[in-house]
Amino acid sequence: MRKLKLIWDFRGPASLKTAEHHLIHLKEYIAVNQFDISITGVETLNDMHSLAFLVVDESKMKPIRDALKPHRGQVYTEN
Repeated sequence: MRKLKLIWDFRGPASLKTAEHHLIHLKEYIAVNQFDISITGVETLNDMHSLAFLVVDESKMKPIRDALKPHRGQVYTEN
């Protein structure tokens, strides 16, 4: 099953703190809805661009995407 990474981008000098805060809300959403989502996180691309993300099975992506409105998505590959 293909996995998709749903991504929320944050820019500016406070982007890391904003992404970390957004991740708290993503985890709350996962818990309230009892989703089996274990891959979440925050990444810093540079000092002015950070992102929060979660990884879902492609078959379960649409309702989560529609509810949470990520800025973008991509196919998830484990590093």
